[in-house]
Amino acid sequence: MVTVDEVREVARRLPRSTEHLIRDRVKFRVGKIVYVAFSRDETVMGFGFPREERADLVASQPRVFHLPGASDMRFQWVQAWMAELDHALMEELVVDAWRMVVPKKVSAAYVAGLADR
Repeated sequence: MVTVDEVREVARRLPRSTEHLIRDRVKFRVGKIVYVAFSRDETVMGFGFPREERADLVASQPRVFHLPGASDMRFQWVQAWMAELDHALMEELVVDAWRMVVPKKVSAAYVAGLADR
């Protein structure tokens, strides 16, 4: 199980990422684009994910992942139960969602910086 604070620590390290509280929900975004958001009770984490791959993700681990509500299906978005996520998977999902919304050169510089460590 992961917490919002653990996600916050990952998101805080990502260039151009900012945290916002919108209608009692914690959201992380780059500019105006949200890449991670939580349910009000913080039991569900929604995150950016390629639309064409989301059905396969949900089918591969239905206890962890689920599709968003009908009104959000137009977005590139998947949801995960926080209680079912481990830290490594959460970090991968958050970074991949962030990489979807930043310029490729920003993403490449971040990945190169990780390789230098």
